[in-house]
Amino acid sequence: MKTVALFGHRIEKDARPYIEVLLEELERLDITIWFFDVFIRENIGQMELPKDRKTWNSHDELKTVAPDALITLGGDGTILRAVTFIRDSNIPILGINTGRLGFLANVARHESKAIVNDLVNNNYHINERRLLDVNVDNGSCPPLPFALNEITVARKDTTSMVTVHTWINNEFLSSYWADGIIIATPTGSTGYSLSCGGPIIMPGSETFVITPISPHNLNVRPFVIPNHYDIKLRIEAREPMFLTSLDSRIHSMPIDTEMYIKRSDFTVKIIQTEQQKFTKTLREKLFWGKDIRN
Repeated sequence: MKTVALFGHRIEKDARPYIEVLLEELERLDITIWFFDVFIRENIGQMELPKDRKTWNSHDELKTVAPDALITLGGDGTILRAVTFIRDSNIPILGINTGRLGFLANVARHESKAIVNDLVNNNYHINERRLLDVNVDNGSCPPLPFALNEITVARKDTTSMVTVHTWINNEFLSSYWADGIIIATPTGSTGYSLSCGGPIIMPGSETFVITPISPHNLNVRPFVIPNHYDIKLRIEAREPMFLTSLDSRIHSMPIDTEMYIKRSDFTVKIIQTEQQKFTKTLREKLFWGKDIRN
């Protein structure tokens, strides 16, 4: 490990000492640090930063730097934003959590010094995560048409439900009468889909889950499908537009849009150490098995 890129925004006061320790350890080990330009602008004067700073601020610049890893400082949302810069460059991501709940950014901030030594000693493995791609039939495709967590379609400018006609592999599945639906990856199964009653799916499972948002039909339930299946959606609503969200990047689309969703051709590589077990994260973040009586 010779070069790392750092990605993040403003670091809260209580997390700054831990990030300073991280930077000191990287410098001590002669690891070159490339800082996200916004990170420098939002934290300069607030915490100790190296005087000789190398910066980047775009996908093309990050590819040119070609770091051995990208370290994100924040939460899961920070990793999702980082993915829009990494795209298909195969740069692995390590997420250091400076906030609270984190499934992707699950390295605790007080472990930042130890995690650097794991990186230097190659004491980790790469966990590849599948993404979703979206295409549309009317040229209004989002500029970054992929999502690591989920693709959501939902109502806009109305309290009325929408009808989402859904096909998988060109075979009609159902018409969901609901506030919308979520197409989630295993990575995204612990996010919005979980809040809407969807199942938790183990990372590495070659599946997607279709989860309705507040469906009016009580016999409609989340549906897990193989991730090599193609999905088509067509929306009916009273309003002329509906909302599409790709990992919280929101776009408005005309109601006559047909959406085509499939497995992406590339994966995102997440660095995972021996301390970062998914089952451990479930126990610590969701309190699985915890008995409040004891």
